[in-house]
Amino acid sequence: MSRQHKNPLRPLLEEERRQLTRLSRGQAIAASSVAGAKALLAVADGDSHAEAARTVGRRSGDAVASLVARFNTEGLAAIVPRHGGGRQPDYSPEERGRILAEARRAPDRERDGTAGWSLSTLQRALRRNGLPHISTYTIRQVLVGAGLSWQKHRSWCDTGRAQRPRQHAGRTVVVTVIDPDAEAKKNSSSGPTGKGAG
Repeated sequence: MSRQHKNPLRPLLEEERRQLTRLSRGQAIAASSVAGAKALLAVADGDSHAEAARTVGRRSGDAVASLVARFNTEGLAAIVPRHGGGRQPDYSPEERGRILAEARRAPDRERDGTAGWSLSTLQRALRRNGLPHISTYTIRQVLVGAGLSWQKHRSWCDTGRAQRPRQHAGRTVVVTVIDPDAEAKKNSSSGPTGKGAG
């Protein structure tokens, strides 16, 4: 019989469950984030903290209990790997907005030195534009917290949006393509598909 937890997991929002499911299948993200997503989903589906810990190969439910408490206050940012050391700067909502605005703008090849954003190219641009001590860790935390995801060969973008190169007047331009059915496709997905999923 499982004991009553002091801080039970709050009900997941639909988008949080979708993101956790996606992250639990991740192959190009930190193993701790994958394990955290799996543990949270297990608790959301009724497992105790100890059962969820065993699901992800841990011995004790204490780490899961701590993760649940962080998730209740921080949301998806709770499963992003923690800062490694030293004082972590605090960024205001306005500064977080600047990070998101920078990530959402198309990079200028000459000024930014890139055609698509990576964490390091975003960091250089943000350091030039008033956030001189910003780390790639903080940038990633803000982007993931805002629901942005890394699209291989496409930079950081909102789900359902992609930047595609197109030929126009004899030169290549990058245009943003929006899938109007992105939400419906995400909602109708019942599980992993394709080679190596699962």
